[in-house]
Amino acid sequence: MVQVSSVVSEYGPAWLKAMLGGEYFMNCGIHADSNKSECNLFCLDCMGNALCSYCSLRHKDHRLVQIRRSSYHNVVRVSEIQRYIDISCIQTYVINSAKIVFLNQRPQPRPGKGITFTCQICHRGLPDSFRFCSLGCKMNGIKRGDRELSFSLKIKHGRELMYDEVESDYEASTPRKMQRANYMLESSSSGEDDVAAAAGNTLSPATPPLYNHTNSSRRKGVPHRAPF
Repeated sequence: MVQVSSVVSEYGPAWLKAMLGGEYFMNCGIHADSNKSECNLFCLDCMGNALCSYCSLRHKDHRLVQIRRSSYHNVVRVSEIQRYIDISCIQTYVINSAKIVFLNQRPQPRPGKGITFTCQICHRGLPDSFRFCSLGCKMNGIKRGDRELSFSLKIKHGRELMYDEVESDYEASTPRKMQRANYMLESSSSGEDDVAAAAGNTLSPATPPLYNHTNSSRRKGVPHRAPF
């Protein structure tokens, strides 16, 4: 099991600040001559520089998230980041059929006409009734002293799950429908294996149908022509 960093502040896990301030989409200095050398991965456990796909092989047992681009701004998929922190109150967007959140604020000089909701930190116009436009703005909201805000995940009975308690095992991160589908697939495969095993244990061929040799040797009678 991966040893999760226990460095936690009141503003969130230590890796969050490092991830927000990271430099992405630069060519890897080690694998610059290779394909896919763009650094767009971040290791939550090492909290170092961005990684390319080749460097990530040394972090195969660590928690990695992929940073993506939208309108020249860094984003991360909701399905990846919500496993580790609470992203409530942050505006989400749909890009390429996947929900994403922006990493840092995107201030606007003047909000567009007809804008009803705005980010409480950078005042960017929002399409829905969320309080913040990005992870960074929510962090700044926590720094302002809003006690209702937190990045800690909540589990049963309202208890907050601390960042060092988060596990990235299959059962904790796989949606229930996917687990159910995998269970059905395993059950189906197991049933097919049982049938195949039963067929393999039958070494003798099936009994052929009975054949009446007496009737087969009897000669047919001479046909009689009907009278005119």
